[in-house]
Amino acid sequence: MAELGMSTGELVNNAKPARAAQYIAALSATMGALCFGTALGYSSPAGILLTSNSTDNSTLQLSTVENSWFSSSVNLGALVGGPIGGLCINAIGRRGTMLALFPFFFGSWVIIALGQNFAMLLVGRIIAGLCTGIVCIAAPTYIGEFASADIRGTLGAGFQLMAGVGILYAYIFGAFIDSWQILAVVCAVPTIIFCVLMVFSKESPSYLLSKGKDKEAQESMRYFRGSDYNIEPEMQMLKQSLDDSKANKASFSDLKQSYILKPLLISLALMLFQQLSGVNAVLFNLKAIFQESGTDLSDDVSSIIVGVVQILATVVASVLMDRAGRKFLLLSSSGAMTVALVGLGVFFYLKDNGDVSALGWLPITSLMVFIAAFSFGFGPIPWLMMSELFTPNVREAASGLSTMTNWGMSFIVTYFFESMRDAIHEYGVYWLFGGICAVSLVFCLLVVPETKGKTLQEITAMFGGPTTSPTPARSSSSSSASEKQRW
Repeated sequence: MAELGMSTGELVNNAKPARAAQYIAALSATMGALCFGTALGYSSPAGILLTSNSTDNSTLQLSTVENSWFSSSVNLGALVGGPIGGLCINAIGRRGTMLALFPFFFGSWVIIALGQNFAMLLVGRIIAGLCTGIVCIAAPTYIGEFASADIRGTLGAGFQLMAGVGILYAYIFGAFIDSWQILAVVCAVPTIIFCVLMVFSKESPSYLLSKGKDKEAQESMRYFRGSDYNIEPEMQMLKQSLDDSKANKASFSDLKQSYILKPLLISLALMLFQQLSGVNAVLFNLKAIFQESGTDLSDDVSSIIVGVVQILATVVASVLMDRAGRKFLLLSSSGAMTVALVGLGVFFYLKDNGDVSALGWLPITSLMVFIAAFSFGFGPIPWLMMSELFTPNVREAASGLSTMTNWGMSFIVTYFFESMRDAIHEYGVYWLFGGICAVSLVFCLLVVPETKGKTLQEITAMFGGPTTSPTPARSSSSSSASEKQRW
């Protein structure tokens, strides 16, 4: 068992696993992110059509309150979908869960496309949100379990990138399609591609091994690593890691321990600040925001530009994540978002009180900076640090609580966006979001630790926790094995 104290790379003598199968599987899984990205982006162009009733083939028209529910109900569904996803990936597998999503994801768009009243639209959006919450658990878990260490970061970053592509997909087609029904049909297409690609994918080796299917797990690992790669050392470490996790399973009651509670509160705060920046409220209503700004550039073109910026910034984030560090990116992100939101608020304040014809560039510039800053910092890092701050035995419980907090706050902010604009004006809302981003900057500066390059033991020690397993039955070598395999 002495070899278990070594890293996977050392055990296989630095052999390079094949990558083609991993890239294809990652593309297949991240198509799920593209699917929920279209659900997020759909409400921006569709909301305009539904509230203005600008199409000739529909008598359905939503009020302002109904449109708030239409936009925000995806988050409500995702809030429920997260816990369900956690149960499903352990019951029917990571790949099995994503395959099972197809009839629901596709069906949600069918319900919306055939919608005759507000209730049907709401049901369709909630089902889409339910699928969103599930895929946000299933796809990253799947990718993290089959990806080899040399490309795990790159493949993991693809999830948020594809979500951005999905949002842009909805914006682009929304610019040319003047029917929310037809747009719903177009947005259903990626769900079919997602299903077809997952049919030809393999199940996660980790899941198969956890179910006692050793032979199938070896076949899956060999598929992902290539026939010339020696999978035995990695399989041995994976099995040991699973045994360690079962022996140290934690519950919600364990979260109150000081060295667990501290990182949990940091994770919850990051999730709260992420959503209180107002990003989803802005993305869900982007087209309406540009319409109300009254600038010369069309709202469709402006939305597409912002969508492209989001994708490019996400690519930059994947490059800088392990170079600049998490804390630096969070500080840069919150600072830039504060400036952008203040600038957007200034524009709408001047618009309400005078002539802004010379400032037509300010709304799109501010939103480009805001979305770019969010995408390279507060977008991906709270999710990444959620997996880094917790030890494996509490990660499921702590991550579930953090995820529910994120989607719950996203629903609240998105739903009350219209009401806040009525109460404190457009400029007041953006200044409020900007003020919260300024507070998040101070929080990140004073409280959030830097986790770049740190081992699990080092991160645990930062919060005053034990650097070795508290379970006497475990040997130090097995503890080292599971921890090094994770990091």
